[in-house]
Amino acid sequence: MSGHSKWSTIKRKKAVIDAKRGKIFTKVLREITVAARMGGGDTANPRLRAALQDARANNVPSDTIERAVQKGTGELEGVAYDEVVYEGYAPCGVAVLVETMTDNRNRTAGEVRHVFSKHGGNLGENGCVGWMFDQRGYFVIERQSLDEEAFFELAVELGVEDIDTEGDGYEVFTSPADYNRVKEMLSERAITVEVGELAMIPQNTVEVEASKQRQVLRLLEALEELDDVQNVWASFDPSGLDANAED
Repeated sequence: MSGHSKWSTIKRKKAVIDAKRGKIFTKVLREITVAARMGGGDTANPRLRAALQDARANNVPSDTIERAVQKGTGELEGVAYDEVVYEGYAPCGVAVLVETMTDNRNRTAGEVRHVFSKHGGNLGENGCVGWMFDQRGYFVIERQSLDEEAFFELAVELGVEDIDTEGDGYEVFTSPADYNRVKEMLSERAITVEVGELAMIPQNTVEVEASKQRQVLRLLEALEELDDVQNVWASFDPSGLDANAED
């Protein structure tokens, strides 16, 4: 799991920035609409249930959530979003997956291609790097919530696949099928979760020389800033990178 602990620190910093500029609302509401369209508008839909939990955790107003569900089920008129995944490479051979929700594939493809090119990367063909990642449930638990012994006991109780205690927070990995169950169990126990998501975890990470790390990070950040982008995953091991450093 090398590198994931450092990534959890970077992701927490990014989440604060996203929240300040309201982008988290856009991401969550698009996910709700697409989840409702694909699996129905009630909580028997596991993808929708997870999206609703994320929306409430980010203080999205209830009426706004309800409208997003109704747009997905067709009860209200709304934009039809397609899910499109782009694959490519950042500098130094770092594999990158870009998950988008878009109402205009040509626009989004052009924007993603431009960012890769501008920052020294290359947009590739579908399938060129996807095989390097596995989908897993991923949580980061605030270290102050419980001591290490209590965390080990919790992990056994939750029945998770893997854990990591080396970073700023405790990391938990689950199968995709167990993600909602574990998320709900953590909520029931009032455990503070700093990151909770279905993540694309790289099978191996690429160590990047110090002089190139900031270049790789700038590419990933530029992709994240695109309006149509939901998530960016990379095989980047940012060991030694100061997540709080500014360009």
